[in-house]
Amino acid sequence: MYPNYSLMVYRFRVILDNDTEEDIFRDLEIRETDTLEDLHNIITQSFGFDGTEMASFYVSNDMWEQGEEISLFDLSDDGSARLMNETALDDVVHEAQTKLIYVYDFMSMWTFFVELAEIVDETEGHDYPNLMFVKGQVPENAPEKSFEADELNDFDEYEDGIDVDDYDNLDFNENWN
Repeated sequence: MYPNYSLMVYRFRVILDNDTEEDIFRDLEIRETDTLEDLHNIITQSFGFDGTEMASFYVSNDMWEQGEEISLFDLSDDGSARLMNETALDDVVHEAQTKLIYVYDFMSMWTFFVELAEIVDETEGHDYPNLMFVKGQVPENAPEKSFEADELNDFDEYEDGIDVDDYDNLDFNENWN
């Protein structure tokens, strides 16, 4: 007789990265053995997208820094990209690694913070994936991203105050070779 093994269900909060006062998020349930493509599908459906645009997940640390990319399609020259349909959720998300960044439609750059909130036993009779809770309306257009150097004057590549055009005062020997 086989042991009575119950699948675990991951509960995620998926938050749209926006600059508005309104929180826009979805709470989702999905089996731990489902793929990142399954998670992609429920995210796009729950936020009202058709799901036909390019998308990627990025493994993230606690500071929401973007790590390894896992793509919907392999666009690499050598076929080496890690793909959503080949990656089970429990391969990239677990109690010690709870955060992903999800980018949908690389032209609009819809960006979402995906965080594992809870791991629970599968409930018999429930269909998964499952949309549990909806908060906020998705805007018509993706929120604008602001980057540190949006204005050229705000960007100083040489913040150390050294004038690279002032050869006489640079601290090196011109005849170094």
